[in-house]
Amino acid sequence: MSFVGKHAIVTGAGSGIGAALSRALADRGAKVVCADIDGSAAESVAAATGGVAVKLDVTDAVAVQRTVDDVLDRAGRLDFMFNNAGIFWGGDTEKLSLQQWNSIIDVNLRGVVHGIAAAYPVMIAQKAGHIINTASLAGLTAAGQLSSYVATKHAVVGLSLSLRAEAAAHGIGVLAVCPGAVETPILDKGAVGGFDGREYFFRGHRTSRGYPPDRLAADTLRAVEAHKALLVRPARASVAWMLGRLSPTLLNRISIGYVERQRRSQQSPASRG
Repeated sequence: MSFVGKHAIVTGAGSGIGAALSRALADRGAKVVCADIDGSAAESVAAATGGVAVKLDVTDAVAVQRTVDDVLDRAGRLDFMFNNAGIFWGGDTEKLSLQQWNSIIDVNLRGVVHGIAAAYPVMIAQKAGHIINTASLAGLTAAGQLSSYVATKHAVVGLSLSLRAEAAAHGIGVLAVCPGAVETPILDKGAVGGFDGREYFFRGHRTSRGYPPDRLAADTLRAVEAHKALLVRPARASVAWMLGRLSPTLLNRISIGYVERQRRSQQSPASRG
């Protein structure tokens, strides 16, 4: 597979994984639409990659459709749809408001649905294309204090695998990207109560940083070339996934103990100070 001259839309392209995907695609010769709810961030990434910037709220189905239509009007085709935009809430479930539940479902799940609804019929008509949905290791396993995020990412993985079974007949690929913690701004956002994203994801890993987004982007393009169904990175994420498949009860017990330690840490005087 060659990315040269191909046309791609990347949502959530203003930072993190989306910005890294935009850079990787541009480096491989693709023409990229960098879409983000933060228009200035999208413009910055587009300027650095030679792409086109679009201010886009993925919860707006009409706006997502318009973005796809604009690519068709300009290029006559759409080769890659990266449904990457996402948000995160971390903390005890009872502390989540209904508004927070709705917001994460709207962005993480409906945002992907809107991208598929707009791009998939186009790809069927041209008998080619690839849909790439950014899920998470949280879409393959489950951990306490991540309930809303886990729910949406499990839905994205299920949607991706189901769609892949249909799309193959049309010559269309579907990939679900399922990384562990990636070094992006999302690690420092979405805290509910005393939740600390970096403490939660890196406690016991002897590291204070996540998987580099540029490495994940390179991994993702290789997975697209190989027509993979799932991409799980880094290696320790694969270990957690395998443990969950082999012994979900054991993984759940580990999660219970981990959450209890996190709560004690969150409630300690040092963490409150």
